[in-house]
Amino acid sequence: MSHQHKLKLAIFDWDGTIMDSVSRIVESMQCAARRANLVVPTEQAVKDIIGLSLAPAFEQLFGKLSPAMTNTMSDYYRQEYLDENRSETPIFNGIEQVLTTLKSQGYLLAVATGKSRVGLDRLMKESGLAHFFNDTMTADEAESKPSPQMIETLLTRLGVNRGETIMVGDSILDMQMARNAQVSAIGVSYGAHTPEVLSGANPKAIVDSPMALLSYI
Repeated sequence: MSHQHKLKLAIFDWDGTIMDSVSRIVESMQCAARRANLVVPTEQAVKDIIGLSLAPAFEQLFGKLSPAMTNTMSDYYRQEYLDENRSETPIFNGIEQVLTTLKSQGYLLAVATGKSRVGLDRLMKESGLAHFFNDTMTADEAESKPSPQMIETLLTRLGVNRGETIMVGDSILDMQMARNAQVSAIGVSYGAHTPEVLSGANPKAIVDSPMALLSYI
């Protein structure tokens, strides 16, 4: 692995990669659908939209919704996620150690998430992880994953090349976004998607725990 020393930037997805929020997202989406009298999606169907911004997520789950219903569902989902749903969203075991290690080794660290800016900033503050990251991109600042736009914007702002960058994520969308941006990717199999699904986009590696990332970055 002699090329490893060339890496300068590690970009992390948030939900299902840094924060253990998958079950909370699933429950919130199912409750919102129930309130809006839409067909309640299965757990796996919701897992498959994690990483998308809300409008394309709704379209994948419910088909084409009217603008009014899209707004209603956005409101319901955010209410459920923020207020009603009390399931914990802890940080995955080992993530803080991984970030600490990478930071101390001089890596630039960034986040690329399907969350809103308001949502990410709130969780970064609550989790106490904000100080690790040099830059962040959210769904309201770029095209939704798997568009490469989030990664490309981060590379430009941080002055880093594609070949010096790695994307870490738990969803096939993260792997496809990395491929579209021509950066290498590592899949984590403890979030939304199984190793079988992640391997469909040929990541450099698939790991089953945060600490295992240090073998590849």
